[in-house]
Amino acid sequence: MATRIALVSCVKQKRGSPSPASDLYLSTLFRGLRRYAETHSDDWYILSAEYGLLRPDQVVAPYERTLNKMSRSERLAWADCVQRQLLEVIPPGAEVILLAGLRYRKDIQPFLQERGFSVAVPLEGMKIGEQLHWLKEQVP
Repeated sequence: MATRIALVSCVKQKRGSPSPASDLYLSTLFRGLRRYAETHSDDWYILSAEYGLLRPDQVVAPYERTLNKMSRSERLAWADCVQRQLLEVIPPGAEVILLAGLRYRKDIQPFLQERGFSVAVPLEGMKIGEQLHWLKEQVP
């Protein structure tokens, strides 16, 4: 069975002090994504608009940066950085579960697929409420 790696996008609501990345983000959505990643993958990482790819135990300071406010060229530079980081941590043949919105997936999903990784996007097309409901059903 292939190694499963989950990639979870960051969210706006954060703690006010440096924390392990897994605990920095406070929203209900992030907590649900985290639980899903922890139970349905062998390893997981956070896609951070500020820091790129974060390990859950990596201590980082809070920030306000978001891909939604970046220019296209800034988002491409972010994606290029994350792509390099992903190649360092994702083993060949891994299955990747992308738990992230379109802006975070746009330049990551095709990159992974072009390199032969199987990519699943279980929340694709769902609104926030639908995502929360789905996550609650998957990980009660």
